[in-house]
Amino acid sequence: MRLALLPTLILLALAPLAQAQTPAPATTAPAVDASKPLAVVNGKEIPALYGELVKREMAQGQPDSPQLDARVRESLINLELLSRAALDKGLDKNPQLAAALDIRRKDQLTKAYLEDYVKAHPVTDAEIQATYDKAKAGPVEPEYRARHILVKTEAEAKKIIADLGKKAKFEDLAKKYSQDPGSAKNGGALDWSNRGAFVKEFSDAMASLKKGETTKAPVKTQFGYHVIRLDETRQPQFPPLDAVRGEITRQLQQQRVRDAIAAARADAKIE
Repeated sequence: MRLALLPTLILLALAPLAQAQTPAPATTAPAVDASKPLAVVNGKEIPALYGELVKREMAQGQPDSPQLDARVRESLINLELLSRAALDKGLDKNPQLAAALDIRRKDQLTKAYLEDYVKAHPVTDAEIQATYDKAKAGPVEPEYRARHILVKTEAEAKKIIADLGKKAKFEDLAKKYSQDPGSAKNGGALDWSNRGAFVKEFSDAMASLKKGETTKAPVKTQFGYHVIRLDETRQPQFPPLDAVRGEITRQLQQQRVRDAIAAARADAKIE
């Protein structure tokens, strides 16, 4: 879990102003002294820590460089000056702004609390193994390899079904008539997929077929009318634990978050 600590878009918007005002820095950035302020603006220090936090947000995959350090420093100076100007005008007393600031503060505190909770309740190897074993023992959704021909009207689909009844080849009709450019050139062939890869009307019709069988009536979906043939089904291989360990860990961490929220709500009086 990574905490989004600062309003990145505002900082990025202020940074170009700094580039125009600041001479090009040396090619080698000096080491940051955490005991010294990043800058002093009208007598107020900007701690070096602020620079490290802002750099994390502004970097966006950029390598550490003197140019980035300069952008961070100047954007924080601009932020200090403009926020001070807003306070001098009393803008912080505006109810909507005050509410927005309060929500942002609570949001950051909440993220920090949940990050701390997950860290204090680490996911164990035993939990990962138990979750994996439970999933492996459960039912596995079969995968299907099918072909389809997609046309615009029901009449077109019915004619294709009639032609198939006259021994026309499915693959040839798909190449000639199908409006699905991804599969038409391959004779209507679709990749191995489970039912979740298709819209419900299509998946229900496909799953009801036996191997080698074609739908007897057009199947209407949001895309048009389909004629579907089921070529094969298979039970997918369950992945090894190491291949899904990261995903299982993330799922269990998300459960930790839900546990923390549930615990907080359990002791609360909510009206």
